[in-house]
Amino acid sequence: MSTTALIVAAGKGERAGGGVPKQYRMLGGKPVLRWAVEALIRHPAVQSARVVIGTGQEEQATAALGGLDVGQLIEGGAERADSVRAGLAAIESDAVLVHDAARPFCPASVVDRLIASLEFYEGAAPVLPVGDTLARIDATLGKPVGRSGIVRVQTPQAFRLAALKAAYERWSGPSPTDETTVAAAAGMKVATVEGDPALEKLTRPGDFERAEQWLAGALRPSTGMGFDVHAFAGEGPVILGGVEVPHDRGLVGHSDADVVLHAITDALLGAAGLGDIGEHFPPSDARWEGAASSLFLTHAVDLLRERGAIIDHVDCTIIAEAPKVGPHREAIRAHIAGIAGLSIEQVSIKATTTEGLGFTGRREGIAAQAVASIRTGFLK
Repeated sequence: MSTTALIVAAGKGERAGGGVPKQYRMLGGKPVLRWAVEALIRHPAVQSARVVIGTGQEEQATAALGGLDVGQLIEGGAERADSVRAGLAAIESDAVLVHDAARPFCPASVVDRLIASLEFYEGAAPVLPVGDTLARIDATLGKPVGRSGIVRVQTPQAFRLAALKAAYERWSGPSPTDETTVAAAAGMKVATVEGDPALEKLTRPGDFERAEQWLAGALRPSTGMGFDVHAFAGEGPVILGGVEVPHDRGLVGHSDADVVLHAITDALLGAAGLGDIGEHFPPSDARWEGAASSLFLTHAVDLLRERGAIIDHVDCTIIAEAPKVGPHREAIRAHIAGIAGLSIEQVSIKATTTEGLGFTGRREGIAAQAVASIRTGFLK
């Protein structure tokens, strides 16, 4: 069964505060929308993902989803039903997972249960029991409402695509809050599977505070170290952190000999336990001869993102008598931040000498050492 994840992100999200729609607010170093998409697109049962956005949100969505394969963004409508219809019309698969972008954390186990249910039902939704007392409010607190048989319905919700499209064609009521409402009205049998507290919807400012606290407890911090050195040879300039730095001599290496990006790449790979740069880009491979080291850093960043990792900070010290790094420091920071999807404040570049000692002191080459801090490990 081919399955497409359809993430609905067309709302304004004004109640959440923050000055931007809640799906574009930062959470644990990443936009909420990116969390929601990554959680589904990484699942082995999901072959593709599409995203429905609001009018005028293309720039924000493109920035939030950089590097993720979601095809062309789909413009939604004024109401939720309009947005979902637009998304359904744009996809072709056997099944669809319709998910709210405001639910950033989706455990893989929930998707497993949803997909399995489609073997026997036309639709399935994750639910959680209601533990609190329920009551109606009419100026003051009214009588309790019985909670027997009452559940909280979450997303993503799984459906056979043709059945959900047909149900929406027959829907004539007000804009539904989810797809189970449309399915039930069309007479579809929708199974329920066990939901997860991680799927709580972000609606108000306090929800973001709780989500940050949850992330802090769910993620495991780790640190990686990297070191690289290249000798001077030939004519300059030298490449440091992807930036051409004027110098009378260049650096020799199989690639472009960028000691800064090599050290940072190794630090990131080390933090995630993914080996070293030589394993991923062996010097014996002619493909990497003269290659821009930005490719290596991009590869490491992509590997971390595939594993749901958050890069918190990167710090690199350049060890050389010359050239002077200070005039180029901000350009180097900006280049690294752009590749890694970080703010410039999350990238530190320093320079020092060895007071004339050793090979760098003798001006024979340049060394760099880097430390990277990441967080990984949740949503099983």
